[in-house]
Amino acid sequence: MKLGKRELERFRAHLQEGESSAATVEKYLRDVRQLAIFCGGELKSKGQLVAFKEDLQRRGYAPGSVNSMLAAVNRFLRFAGKSAWKLRFLKVQRRTFVGREKQLTQGDYEKLVHAAKAKGDLRLAMLLQTICATGIRVSETGAVTVESVRRGRAEIRSKGKIRVILLPRALCRELARYCEAQGIDSGPVFVTRSGRTLDRSNIWKMMKRLALRAKVSAKRVFPHNLRHLFARTYYKRTRDIVHLADILGHSS
Repeated sequence: MKLGKRELERFRAHLQEGESSAATVEKYLRDVRQLAIFCGGELKSKGQLVAFKEDLQRRGYAPGSVNSMLAAVNRFLRFAGKSAWKLRFLKVQRRTFVGREKQLTQGDYEKLVHAAKAKGDLRLAMLLQTICATGIRVSETGAVTVESVRRGRAEIRSKGKIRVILLPRALCRELARYCEAQGIDSGPVFVTRSGRTLDRSNIWKMMKRLALRAKVSAKRVFPHNLRHLFARTYYKRTRDIVHLADILGHSS
């Protein structure tokens, strides 16, 4: 079975027809490309798949990352009519907590925002504040538009669902001032110089560089940890786990 550009484009179309999010489509394609490189562009047996799985572990990928990539590969195998070749996931004991050494604290967050403003990167400062004030995923920041800032709420479409996120008034005021200063009068607030929406990779790299400047451990600085900080803070104040799950977009 070939794993060339043509097959990947057909897989892309299949995912898009199934209404997978843009972020999911790109991730699945990226992971299947890794398999294609490993197999030299042609998949001949399940043995190659098992070898790929073992190679990921040898290269030091965390079990969760390996399983995430296997999910993409298995989805491709179903699409290609090779369901019998599906790979088993690694068994991972579910952690009910995150170690303190990896938790982003309120103090860390404030240092990051201050450092971003000090270096004149208002876009990054506002991005940090928006994620931490709403709990949205980094892949959902494109839903924060000038129009949503004016309304005080953003509609997020993910995995076939729509949820409404309220934007705090103070945040809306800050975002409105930022948009006016940057000349952004419509569409997404967080964009590149060319006008494209910031992606996960852009944001991750910016935050890692900022961690060094803010003198915050890089282990604690990644986009999803801002979401964790929001969740911990919200739960401490409300003790409403059901509403928190709704805000975060979790089914449970």
